[in-house]
Amino acid sequence: MSLPHALLGLLAEQPASGYDLLKRFESGLSAVWPAQKSQVYGELAKLSEKGLIEVTGTGARQRREYGITDAGRAELRGWLTEPGTDLAFRSAALLRVFFLWTLSREEGVDYLENFARINRERLAALEAVRDNAEWVGDPVQICGWLILEYGLRGSTTSAEWADWAAERLAEHL
Repeated sequence: MSLPHALLGLLAEQPASGYDLLKRFESGLSAVWPAQKSQVYGELAKLSEKGLIEVTGTGARQRREYGITDAGRAELRGWLTEPGTDLAFRSAALLRVFFLWTLSREEGVDYLENFARINRERLAALEAVRDNAEWVGDPVQICGWLILEYGLRGSTTSAEWADWAAERLAEHL
C-alpha cells in the first residue's frame, strides 16, 4: 500500500481538505497505514501535479479541498486490481526485536514492555472509534470496519505477544 493510493481512495469517496484526510487516517486507517501531516500535504501536491487530483474548492484560511480526477480513479483502480506485489510484511519494531540480544536484559525487556503498552494504547483508541461510530452499513463504512477490526485484533495480539516475549527474555537472556 502507498500513501498516494490511500489518499486517492479517500478522495474517491468524497472531496476533502488535507486536514479532513488526516482526521480520516486518525479515525481508522492508522491501524494499517499511519500518516503524518507533512507526508499528506506533500503527497497531495504530487498527486495534483500528476493530474490525479484537483482543487475543487477553497474554504476559510485558504484551506483547499481536493477531489479525485478521472485519471486518479483509473490509477486507484489499477492499483487495486494489480496482482499483490506488496504483500510482504515489514515492521521496524519487530526488526529491533531480532537484535535485542545486543542490549542488556533490562533494556530488552523495557523495549518489549513499551511495545506492549503502545499496542494496548492503540487498542483503546481503536475501541473508542468503534464504540463511538454511527454504523450505517454503506460500502465505504463496511470496508473501514474491516480495517478497524484488523487493527483491534492486531493490537490485541501484539500486546499479548510482547508481554509473553518480555517474560521469555527476562527468563532466558
